[in-house]
Amino acid sequence: MAAWPSPAQAPAYRAPRTADGKPELSGIWQALNTADWDLEGHAAAAGPVPSLGAVFAKPPGPGVVEGDEIPYLPAMAAKKKENQTNWLKLDPEVKCYLPGVPRATYLPYPFQIVQSQNNILISYEYAGAVRVINMGARTKAPADSWMGWSNGHWEGETLVVDVTSQMEDTWFDRSGNFHSDALHVVERYTPRSADTLNYEATIEDPKVFSRPWKISMPLYRRLEKNARLLEYKCPEFAEELLYGPLRKKPSN
Repeated sequence: MAAWPSPAQAPAYRAPRTADGKPELSGIWQALNTADWDLEGHAAAAGPVPSLGAVFAKPPGPGVVEGDEIPYLPAMAAKKKENQTNWLKLDPEVKCYLPGVPRATYLPYPFQIVQSQNNILISYEYAGAVRVINMGARTKAPADSWMGWSNGHWEGETLVVDVTSQMEDTWFDRSGNFHSDALHVVERYTPRSADTLNYEATIEDPKVFSRPWKISMPLYRRLEKNARLLEYKCPEFAEELLYGPLRKKPSN
């Protein structure tokens, strides 16, 4: 009787195939980490609203950045610290702006991949964000947008997505990590088992960083019988924050 292969000998996972022979990635997925709080490793800390106690405290996390350091240019590192100090005032997530890429992937909400031969749709629960990955001939963005412009191709088992033309207004996390309008992201989605994907994103922005850098994390399939994206349209929750000061005050 043949022995079971050791983990080092185990064959690489091969995902089920679509009708056109490509790896099948369709499903509802979610990251389970603290990357949205801070991409780099971080300790637990008190939250920004003391009256909430532990409810909104910052949880600890090992970080998802390769080398655990984001290579800011010196002047840009100072801006990052300023962002972090003024997080509740400046973070686009607080205002329910669309999150951009890669942040949409590791927000604490699920997202759904729907796959076809010509395009791949990714729909996010947060703010109803949507992006379409063009799988045909490479195309150029007509204009910058919150979720950018995505062109994809396959490299064996891996979906590779080139993302450009994102607006500079998005951040990477709640710790003030940011980018400019020169942001270029290359994502890699690789099936590791029936219910896990490995996600990598290489980030390049010569206006902000001294070199390209990479994040990586597992993504997990939501396995509940009734798993689906629910409606989380958060603009109404940010209306008072954004427009409250503009409300007409009653005259005496």
